[in-house]
Amino acid sequence: MERLELVSHALCPYVQRAAIALAEKGVPFTRTVIDLAAKPDWFVRISPLGKVPLLRVDGEVLFESAAILEYLEDTQGPALHPADALERARHRAWIEFGSAVLNDLWLFYTAPASAFEARRTALRDKLVRLEAALGAGPWFAGAGFSLVDAVFGPVFRYWEAFDAIDTLGAFGLLDGLPRLAAWRAALAARPSVRSAVAPDYAARLREYIEAQGGHLADLSRAARLAHTGVHAEPARLG
Repeated sequence: MERLELVSHALCPYVQRAAIALAEKGVPFTRTVIDLAAKPDWFVRISPLGKVPLLRVDGEVLFESAAILEYLEDTQGPALHPADALERARHRAWIEFGSAVLNDLWLFYTAPASAFEARRTALRDKLVRLEAALGAGPWFAGAGFSLVDAVFGPVFRYWEAFDAIDTLGAFGLLDGLPRLAAWRAALAARPSVRSAVAPDYAARLREYIEAQGGHLADLSRAARLAHTGVHAEPARLG
């Protein structure tokens, strides 16, 4: 049996994609978590882009989450892509859309106050498009869990921090999008999605958001102060 090692960072959503796919396929693997702010020399040597995830396969190194997912799909069952070629291509396109949503999420939570509403609107627009692509659920393509679901599980995990900051409704991002809200809830309950991160993920993500210095960081610190009466500086992430 191949020896698989997933080189990870505690918060990386692209790592989570691979971890979810591995769990759904029941493939044993080891996980090595690194600090991207202090990259080990061995990691720099084997990572062409200096990014995670990496998947070591019997000592060989794969990089980029899309390539890792496709490798797992080619070599490990059960299949998480549709058998039909057209549907498979459609799923790959929505995986790319998931990466675009992650980029909008980053722009949203790092935006200064002057750009915050514009970034919120851009993110919301993508979510509206995604709502229109969903059917009856519970998963992206209906009854069967797919790689598209593995990609969006980490996307919706950001709401764990957003909900704690905006207790009245996470900035209205999912308002009027019932299929998306139901999909988010189903993904949050999926064992493979839950096990893709450590139990302290939500707290670490909130600390990371606060460390970025955007408007959302200010809102988070204000919410924390209102809740506890004590201002806590975010810890440095490892």
